[in-house]
This record gives sequence, structure tokens and C-alpha cells, in this order.
Amino acid sequence: MATLPAGAPETPRAAHALRPRYALGLLALALAMLALHGYHPFAEDGGLYAAGIERLLQPGLFAGHSAFVTEHLRFSLFAPAVALLVRATRLPLDWALLLLYASSLWLTLAAGWALLGRVLGNSATGTRARWGGVLLLALWATLPVAGTSLVLLDPYLTARSLSTPLTLWAMAFALEDWRGRAQPAVACALCLAAAALLHPLMAGYALAFVLTLRLLRLRRRIAVWGGLLLLALAMAATLQALTPAEGPAAVAAALSRYYWFLSQWQWYELCGLAGPLLLLAALLRWPGALLSKRPNEADQPDALRLLVEAALGLGLLATLVALLFAREGMAAHMVARLQPLRVFLTIYAVMALLLGARLAMAGPKTLGLAIVRGAAVLAMAAAMFWAQRAVYPASAHLELPWRSADDPNRWTQAFLWARTHTPPQALFALDADYITTAGEDAQGFRALAQRSALPDFSKDGGVASLAPRLADAWRQGVQAQTGLSTESDAVRHARLLPLGVSWMVLHSTAAAAMPCPYDNGTVKVCRLTP
Repeated sequence: MATLPAGAPETPRAAHALRPRYALGLLALALAMLALHGYHPFAEDGGLYAAGIERLLQPGLFAGHSAFVTEHLRFSLFAPAVALLVRATRLPLDWALLLLYASSLWLTLAAGWALLGRVLGNSATGTRARWGGVLLLALWATLPVAGTSLVLLDPYLTARSLSTPLTLWAMAFALEDWRGRAQPAVACALCLAAAALLHPLMAGYALAFVLTLRLLRLRRRIAVWGGLLLLALAMAATLQALTPAEGPAAVAAALSRYYWFLSQWQWYELCGLAGPLLLLAALLRWPGALLSKRPNEADQPDALRLLVEAALGLGLLATLVALLFAREGMAAHMVARLQPLRVFLTIYAVMALLLGARLAMAGPKTLGLAIVRGAAVLAMAAAMFWAQRAVYPASAHLELPWRSADDPNRWTQAFLWARTHTPPQALFALDADYITTAGEDAQGFRALAQRSALPDFSKDGGVASLAPRLADAWRQGVQAQTGLSTESDAVRHARLLPLGVSWMVLHSTAAAAMPCPYDNGTVKVCRLTP
């Protein structure tokens, strides 16, 4: 297998340059990503963010249990920024979400292009390798990141959709030589600041990457890694020691996030953790010409070595911190709540970019090899498309604004009916685990119905796990809705009326004597009458 090219002499700024024809090429690739991986704006975390934006646009929404809608608004300017854009442009929210999401795909590819440019250069071979890197990133966009409950790029708009390209750009600027040049340092700081305003947690891990890349330029690698190890362990130990013991509900909310705890991971998830680290270690162990210095930077550390070593080292540090301080039996779960293994989101992106670049340069330029590469790309695209259809089997692959009325998902149809046929102040109850019900496809009730609901186990459990003050309300809501479709009307009355519930979403097979004005054969919407 051929090694990645070192590139030709050039100024650092040239590595970041994006020529118009390349920008158009990345735009075409971003649109292909959208078609390949699908778009589900109100599913999973997309529904949480969308509900928050809806609340800002219409403050009267979600009066019941509003904290589960507004909690993420306390730490991020993402939802307020989107709401401001909607007001300024007067675009419908679903159109704004689509345009921003498509833009985020292009920005991520452009940021990957910039990062590879700093590593590989703008020579003909370097450009060819960069296309290989961004192509593999595009193909792997919805690849699950080990067992972290994340994918590289979500098929819906979230704050991560923008913090990810900002992280890659910050790393690209961090790889430059800052001596006598303020521009790359300022640009790096601005990227980190913007990421912090959008997603503070992911920005923290972006900062860790940037600091590591800068410290490794000191060449005293043993001292640098020793200091980073001590700093990480000291910070984790201090946080754990200063956090008071959690109550039973907060512990239950934390334990509902199995992916916080390595001891609960399946073997294949652990392989997903080890795989990128082994690949990165191989790049350092057998570099060949991979780490050659450019003629104009003979006195500078090689950018590729810095990038690979930082990703490998931070991955090992995060794993060690998770093993020592993110454990189920602890009295408090502050370190687990910070999810140190989220650093692997960036590690996976780096892995995809570098592996794609290397594969693009493997072997001679022959027709046969080109055919093999093309077939491999098509096979990979088909596999990723099939995987996404398996994740969202009951929904349209592209849930576009003009197709909302034709969505085949029966749950979505019921939620949209509730939006137009129930009073705005209605409080709904659903089965506690409705999000994970077969055929529901993790579609968010609040964002689609624009109605209040009792907290559910999955998505609201994630909110409660990060905000323990909401854990008691979360546990109460889950207990009231557990097995809702299989219980009798008497039990439903006893559980739900004291909580102010006025409407319910039940399986169509549920026995209910109360009025159910909507029933599509899968789901029915019923009014809870005393």
C-alpha cells in the first residue's frame, strides 16, 4: 500500500485555500451525502433541539414539563441562533432546518479538506489524497462512534452539526506555525469560541485536541504526555471528589445511559473503541515516507505525526479516565456525565480522513484499480444506505418539508394530527418507551405535535442524566407511563389524572373505553376523561 504524499513546498495559508471548483465539488459531495444517509429532522436529538427552537419561536408551547425542552437552552446559543435566523428570514422552521443541515454537511467536508491540506499540501498528489479523505468521511457520515451513542454526522440538525466542522478547522489552524503570525492563532481561538457557544462539551474536547497539538510541538513528548496524564487524572479526581452523592432518581437517570460505562459495552463496541487506536498506532509504527517533512518546513514537526499522535494519545487518555472514574457503583457520576469517550467523535473523523487519503494513493494509476475503487465506493455506499433504512424503516428516507403530509410513519401521522386537533395547553402521556417502539423510528413527539408531554424514558432520560435536578420529575413520568397501552382505564386514570394529563397516545390494540377520535391502525389518540 502506498504511503500518503508529503506534498510540495507551499505557504501554510495555501493549505487552507479552497478553490471555487473544489468548493463546488464539495457541495456536490454534500448533496450526495444527504441523499445517501437520509434526513430525519425531528428524530432522536434532532427532535430535542427542534422543540427548543419551537419554544423560542412560540413561548407558549410546552407549558407542561417545559424544563425538559429548555434545559439545553441554558448552555448553548444554537437554538437561539436558529430561532433568530427563522425570524430574520421568515423561513418556515422545517425549511430553515433543512438548509442549515445541508450547509453543515458542506462545512464539515470543507473543514476536513482544510485539515488534510495542512497535513498533505496542495500538490497534485496531495489534492488527490484530500479527495480520497473527504470521500471516505462522506461515506462514513452515519458510522456509529464505538458505543458512545453518537454517529460521525447525525442525519438531522443539532449543535454537533456545527461544532464538528469548527473542531476540525481549529485543529487545522493549530497545526500551523504560529511564530510571528497571529492569524492562525486568532482563527483557531475563534473556532473554539464559536464551538463553545454552540456545544460547550464538544468544544472542551476540541480544546483538548488543540492544546495537545500545540504542546507536542515542543518535541519533549514524554514530558508532554506525562503532564497531560497527570492533569487529566487530577481534574477527574477533583471533579469526582467535589460532587455530592446523588439521590436515587439521579442515579437511575445516570444508569439509564449504559454507554457512559465501559463495563456495560458489548464486545463489538469495544472493538469500535480499539480499532481506530490500532490504526493510528500502525501509522506511527510504520511511517515510511508518510511523515516526511516539507522542504520549506525542515525545522518544524511534521503535521501528520502531530495529528496522529494527538488523536492516539487523547483516545488512550479518555479511555483511562472512563475506566477509572466513569463507573456505575460510584456515589456520584460527574465524570461519567462529561462523557470523556466523546473525544472519539473527532478521532473517528481523523481516522476517516487519513484512511481515505491513504487508500486514494494506494497502487498505480491503472484502469483496473480505478474500477476496483469505484466498485468499493458503490458497495460501501449501498451498505450505508441499507443501514440507514434499517434504522428508520417506517419513515421516508428524506423527510423533506414539502413531503411532511405524505410521511408513511404512522406515529408521525398521529403526532401531526394531535398538533391540529388538540388544544395547545394539552398535556399528553405516551408509553414510557415509545421512542424505541418498532416502527416509531425515534420520532420526537413534542417537536412534531407541538404539545406538552410527560417525560419519557429515553430522550428525557438523557436530559435528566445531564441535569440531576430533573431526575425526580423524569422518574415520576416514566413510572406513570410504563406499560400505558397494556393497562386498564382505571389504572390510567389513577396514574395520569393527578399529573394533569388530558390526552394520550396509545397503540391501536390498547383497550380503552374513553373517546379516541384518531386511530390509524397502529396508533390512536385518546382523550383522558375523568
